[in-house]
Amino acid sequence: MSSHPVVLVTGALTGIGRATAFAFARENARIVVSGRRAEEGRQLAAELNALGAEAQFIQADVRFEDDVRHLVDGAMARFGRLDVAVNSAGAEGESAPVTEQTPERYAAVFDTNVLGTLLGMKHELRVMTAQGSGSIVNISSTMGARGAAGASLYVASKHAVEGLTKSAALEAAAFGVRVNAVAPGPIETAMLNRLTVNAERKAAFLAGVPLKRAGTPEEIADAIVFVSSDKSSFMTGEVLRVNGGRTAS
Repeated sequence: MSSHPVVLVTGALTGIGRATAFAFARENARIVVSGRRAEEGRQLAAELNALGAEAQFIQADVRFEDDVRHLVDGAMARFGRLDVAVNSAGAEGESAPVTEQTPERYAAVFDTNVLGTLLGMKHELRVMTAQGSGSIVNISSTMGARGAAGASLYVASKHAVEGLTKSAALEAAAFGVRVNAVAPGPIETAMLNRLTVNAERKAAFLAGVPLKRAGTPEEIADAIVFVSSDKSSFMTGEVLRVNGGRTAS
């Protein structure tokens, strides 16, 4: 990988995606950040450029293939190659038992988490296989390997992301392209606060983590940088679980 790799991050405006963009900026990467909100995106690109990174924002909604195609083509038009892609856009959906789920709630989660990841990889692999190199990192969750009452759609979507990751890795290996996933446990983000509802429930939830705390977005970003880099060059089709010990037992 070049000393100034070209990195694409979807879902870059908040949480793990945002921390990942800054982590790559510190690694001297050239960065394309993406999300649905143009003003926040331009502000993020400006912050990354102020750090000395070469960054550009391209507005895209990963649920729509035309947006994803435009995003990848825009990255290629700007930088001429694509070394790393991080598919970080995600939605948690509403908590409800299976008996109350609806097609609309299904689409609200799966269109972003699963279709968005699929479309991202489709177009990222289009350019990476042609150039004969590249590394894709998808974002799963602790829930990609276990169940959770009330969160069936989110859980199912992350199981699907892990299946997509493994399948794409097998297809891409012959072209010198790696595809892996990072699966965070509870991370100090707005999503965690929405999922746990209040401070008391959040504290009880984190008490179940062996390390007795939430992770930080920066800790996940460091794992993403590692998995995407040549330091993990013999790793593909894998899911790196970064969750404070949640899945150890």
